[in-house]
Amino acid sequence: MKVSAIILGAAAAPLASAHYFFDVNIHNGVAQAPFRYIRDFTRATRYNPIKFSSNPSQDIRDNSHADGPDIRCNQGAFSNAGRTEVLTVNAGQEVRFRLGVGATMEHPGPGLVYMSRAPGDNVRAYDGSGDWFKIFQEGVCHSNGDFATNAWCTWGRNWVAATIPRDTPNGEYLVRVEHIGVHRSHVNQPEHYVSCMQVRVQGGGNGSPGPMVRFPGAYRATDAYATMSVYNGHRPFTFPGPAVWTGGNSGGSPPPTSPPPTNPPPSGGCSALYGQCGGSGWNGATCCSSGTCRAQNEWYSQCLNWKHEGIERETQIHWLCACIVVEQVNTGAFMFVMQCGPVDGIQMFSTDGVEVVASTVER
Repeated sequence: MKVSAIILGAAAAPLASAHYFFDVNIHNGVAQAPFRYIRDFTRATRYNPIKFSSNPSQDIRDNSHADGPDIRCNQGAFSNAGRTEVLTVNAGQEVRFRLGVGATMEHPGPGLVYMSRAPGDNVRAYDGSGDWFKIFQEGVCHSNGDFATNAWCTWGRNWVAATIPRDTPNGEYLVRVEHIGVHRSHVNQPEHYVSCMQVRVQGGGNGSPGPMVRFPGAYRATDAYATMSVYNGHRPFTFPGPAVWTGGNSGGSPPPTSPPPTNPPPSGGCSALYGQCGGSGWNGATCCSSGTCRAQNEWYSQCLNWKHEGIERETQIHWLCACIVVEQVNTGAFMFVMQCGPVDGIQMFSTDGVEVVASTVER
């Protein structure tokens, strides 16, 4: 039998490590199927962030608002609650969320994890409108890092993990993971990336979780995290939401802040990479010790390198669709096979007499 294969077309889709979503949980070191225990959501572009409704309309993605119900578990997630499985976890055990499609978190900002107990311990019937308590938060880990990039604990990672406090009462809960990109907080546009997992806690205690908050309501557009700038060096970071509850009946410890490490002064009187280098009313340096000064808006110009062209940075993941035409010589019959998958660049391969030349194009 003679077999030949032809690539008929290819395209590229902008999936992003600058935009992302959590779809996999890792339990006892084993990655579970996407959206097996995490509620899937219905927005057209899963990886888009949730922003405050006070933002200009062109900055709102898929009509999801941080001051609306989508901030709980993402748009349409409750509609998938009934088909999402419930994971049994022991109090004191880790819950770990991983990003989909090979993405990593390449926005500066904190990682947070919340829990909310389902009424009647029926999490599949719970929309998340009740009380939430925070069990984990992480902000700045690297005092010598760049406050706009790798100073943050989550930078370059593909996961956020937390430990269920040992005093957590047994029952069914939503566990909400969140990464907040604060790279545009200076224009009041923090970006929220959230997902919820359905869990059943066993082996717990008699603690009284708290303090409690509700979503929406826990965050406001006037909060410090939503109005700060990461582009003028390190500064204390105040976490949004309540204090972290680690167990017991104390209701949590005071909310910590990330200390402001000291950055070395830029060489030659020019701004460092990611520093401000211009804008209306700016009286500082207008040159860059590294990178190129690029205007972001009328009031703000920033030193950027070739890889980070602007505050909104997206990485292309090429998605190849190949139509393979197979001809059986002795019968003359044709068979068409369509196969799609992420690729990078040009691929050529040969197997069992089938030769394929594949290329990708950007749109």
